[in-house]
Amino acid sequence: MADDKYDAIIVGAGPAGSACAYTLAKRGKNVLLLERGNAAGSKNVSGGRLYTYALELLEPDMYKRAPLQRKIVREQVMLLNERGSTTIDYFDPAFGEQVPQSYSVVRAELDEWFAGEAESHGATVASGVLVDGLIEESGKIVGIRSGADEMRADIVIAADGVNSLLGQKAGLFPDAAPNSVGLGVKETIDLPDNLISARFGVKDTEGAARVAIGCTDGISGGAFLYTNKGSISIGIVFNLVEAAKQKRQVQDIFQDFKMHPAIQPLIEGGTSVEYGAHLVPELGYNGIPKRLHREGFLVIGDAAKFGINTGLIIRGMDLAIVSGLAAAQAVLETNSPSQTGELYMKQLERLLLTANQRAYQNFHNIFEISRIFSAYPNLANDAMQFLFTVDGKTPKPMLSGLYGAVKRNVTLGQLASDGWKAFRSL
Repeated sequence: MADDKYDAIIVGAGPAGSACAYTLAKRGKNVLLLERGNAAGSKNVSGGRLYTYALELLEPDMYKRAPLQRKIVREQVMLLNERGSTTIDYFDPAFGEQVPQSYSVVRAELDEWFAGEAESHGATVASGVLVDGLIEESGKIVGIRSGADEMRADIVIAADGVNSLLGQKAGLFPDAAPNSVGLGVKETIDLPDNLISARFGVKDTEGAARVAIGCTDGISGGAFLYTNKGSISIGIVFNLVEAAKQKRQVQDIFQDFKMHPAIQPLIEGGTSVEYGAHLVPELGYNGIPKRLHREGFLVIGDAAKFGINTGLIIRGMDLAIVSGLAAAQAVLETNSPSQTGELYMKQLERLLLTANQRAYQNFHNIFEISRIFSAYPNLANDAMQFLFTVDGKTPKPMLSGLYGAVKRNVTLGQLASDGWKAFRSL
């Protein structure tokens, strides 16, 4: 392949890389899509949700042929203490009927399909290729190195994940700082569809997305459950810096979460089929590197630290797809590699990716309120216990009982301080 020259080489066959390759190949560009794993998706632990508007940007009704799992119709939030839980459940079967808001996905299936879509339009997809260097000439990136092999292109696009080696080698940013990423631990548990539907209150084609707070041993972070076809994806995300200071292993905390009285019945009788861990972007807009391009080189997807996590809303795949589309459109709009980077940034604005990131730019500050991950879930469950306890004795006045729940967990000063910080972050 040393003598080949491509219009674009894309490194990483996740949603960002495949969306970019698909768009370019569909327009007749000579594209090489490289994947380090044995196949697209082979390195990803299953589990996540995809907001389908992103696929619609690539092609109308594209989501209808994608290997999606269950349409999310229930949004659930759990506040956990040691043995209890308070759950908020939002349900509306008509929510997002025009273009369904989101589906659960199995990444191995989604990524393999997506790379196949790019390949069907003419992209060359090569798996099992570790890209370990860039070729630079006269200050411009002109290709990549994989061991002794060299491959050249007009543009190299890095979609190589949150700890992007190529972005570092291009001199755009340093290694990911520990405070900029979170550690995600995921597991896939096979379970019959009829049990999933009954336990989460959905029809067989519908699903629920559940997030949980108060299950991380006080570490900044939270958990999630997604219902798939024939399986449940369950995971927990920890602040990397705080997790490193704990004496307990994160996998032990994760195991405790699965055994919580409110969680264990949801996965009871299931079979664990997949388990793994990976890093995820944590700082949202404020974590995006100042430089995402140089001549002959662009950074997209997780490599560019695109992601939104409000604790309730977790988005990554849709932003990855949009960034891949933005990069492809920038390449298609110019014949001058020196202009591609600036056009890419303009496309990110035009496609509203930057606006979406900016809308939540201070949200990560809320996670600095440590009481969110222990005291406030305790408070919620204490308050619920008071409200629903009937023991034949004279009950306390409502206000007095609720104030007692607050006082057992936080001071009024802490409550005011945390409320003000949360308000400013919003």
